[in-house]
Amino acid sequence: MTSLAAEKPADAPAKGCQTPRLTTVPPDWASSSGADAVELASIAGLQLDPWQQLVLDQGLRERADGKWAAGEVAVNVPRQNGKGGIIEARELAGLFLLGERLIIHSAHEFKTARVAFQRIEALIMGCSDLRKRVKRVLNNTTETSITLRNGQSLQFLARSGGSGRGFTGHTIILDEDMILGEDAMGALAPTLAAVANPQLWYLGSAGIGHQSVQLARLRRRALAAVESGVPDPALAYFEWSIDPHRDECMPGCADHDDVDDPASVLRANPAVGYRLTLEKSANELLMMGPTLFARERLGVGDYPSDSADVWQVIGEEAWRALAAAESAPGEPLAFAIDMTPERSHAAICVAGPWRGGTHVEVVEHRPGSAWVIDKAAELHRKHRPRCWVVDAGGPAGALIPALEERLGITVVQPKVREIAQACGQLYDAVAEQTVSHIDQPPLASALAGARKRPLGDAWAWARRGVDTDISPLMGVTLAKWGLGAEAEEPVDVLNSVW
Repeated sequence: MTSLAAEKPADAPAKGCQTPRLTTVPPDWASSSGADAVELASIAGLQLDPWQQLVLDQGLRERADGKWAAGEVAVNVPRQNGKGGIIEARELAGLFLLGERLIIHSAHEFKTARVAFQRIEALIMGCSDLRKRVKRVLNNTTETSITLRNGQSLQFLARSGGSGRGFTGHTIILDEDMILGEDAMGALAPTLAAVANPQLWYLGSAGIGHQSVQLARLRRRALAAVESGVPDPALAYFEWSIDPHRDECMPGCADHDDVDDPASVLRANPAVGYRLTLEKSANELLMMGPTLFARERLGVGDYPSDSADVWQVIGEEAWRALAAAESAPGEPLAFAIDMTPERSHAAICVAGPWRGGTHVEVVEHRPGSAWVIDKAAELHRKHRPRCWVVDAGGPAGALIPALEERLGITVVQPKVREIAQACGQLYDAVAEQTVSHIDQPPLASALAGARKRPLGDAWAWARRGVDTDISPLMGVTLAKWGLGAEAEEPVDVLNSVW
């Protein structure tokens, strides 16, 4: 197998593939505003790669009647390739070429939206021809926006609660679309209903499980179009990725792509040779391991099969409503450890009191289990929790002897009926709004795919028969229960270990 760090001949520098592996574009079009958008971006100081220009050219195609050929445009490309440049060029075009009255830029987290605002603000305010058309720029706790003298506006929102409701947008830019569920679409998509010629842009990286509901829906449409040979009439979809399996291999590609082959990096990353290198990718493979590397650098995503299958036990809106960035656990603390049945991933979680309720959090969630005992010892020495909880009958039960020896404690091992109580307690706390969290993706993904398994007249989280890693969910469930469980005082043996 060729190493990712294999040297290229000096006269043949590595360049990423500028055309997507998976694409569909509506066939009915007469012209494109793409070239004008690229030229405007250049005037503002933004030089676009060929692949970015391709997306803008095909995404901004118009039919003979003047309407968009694609009402929806989706770009699925690994991180750090430059999707932000496409967003900025599209927003510049909407403001200064296309006359769109309101453009809404939505990101999963406001900090991401704010960074996007700062980047396009710098482009606009750094160009005198564009700057003189600006009426005001707002960047405060209530509004982040750029408004032109003719009333056109670019608004930046985070996808929380009902953000976007009440607006009438001409174009919506949905950044971080791999974290985009039904509630956000329900808030934002209807803002286009009263607009004669709206357009929706989705941009992000590979799917991350049940959080990627909308991205999975778009991708299914693209796959259906490619496999049938009939383009989707309203969707322009562009995906840079590899195919490590034969089952999704598109016509014309190799039987499969190897994760550690430099050709795979080039196929999935159009920015190699522009802002990425094979050498850095080789280092990423060593740091992340093949599974994470395949997702983050090679575009191998995890896509839910149907939105009806998600958030069946605890509703997404109910869970998201309990998120608080300032939430943090007080004392006493309870830690818990859980692991997937196949032992592919493990999670360490914590619970503690916060503002009359309980804060729950995933402290660490990583592949494998070799790291768990060392991390637990570090946390135990730093925080001196009241207890550690592990389900002895679950996959993490094998860690109990080593954990007890290393920490000098007796691990709390809930009985089956107590595990059912713990699940019920977390469920009730969500309903009663007495639990808080910091909206961590691994925990949200686990909840989105969680199912119940019956335990007599009660229930517990199902470990098998689901395609989701629920170890973060099981971990916070047991940690919360551990705050009220009987626990022995720990023996202080860590000083002899460290």
